Amino acid sequence: MQKVVEKQNIISQVLVWWLVEAPRKIVSAWKNFLLFNLNYFSVVLLLKTLFSPWRRYESSYKRGFNLGKYVEDLLSNIIFRLLGAIIRSVLIIAGLVVEVFILVIGFSVLILWIISPFIVLGSFIFGIKLLF
Repeated sequence: MQKVVEKQNIISQVLVWWLVEAPRKIVSAWKNFLLFNLNYFSVVLLLKTLFSPWRRYESSYKRGFNLGKYVEDLLSNIIFRLLGAIIRSVLIIAGLVVEVFILVIGFSVLILWIISPFIVLGSFIFGIKLLF
């Protein structure tokens, strides 16, 4: 690769850097942000444990048969599981919303990087036209 770069002139080197190497690094950084966000919000883990009790709160069923205590423990466990599902769902949705923002911002940065020379050139030409 080094010998190929040495034979190119400066303009082709800049074009290769601008259109190949830099976008590859931008996409790599974008991918790292996406993976960090999924890990930060623990989306995969939250999906796996969606209906687990919140903070592992559980009422244990006692020995013997007491219908009132059995129903109380059953309802408590259902409430803890629903609470866990609600809180985990909110966190999953928040993580996915941030993921969409990262996708949109990353795509915008990549497009702006590729078209920025044309924006600069167009702005320069527009400025020259305003002068005359």
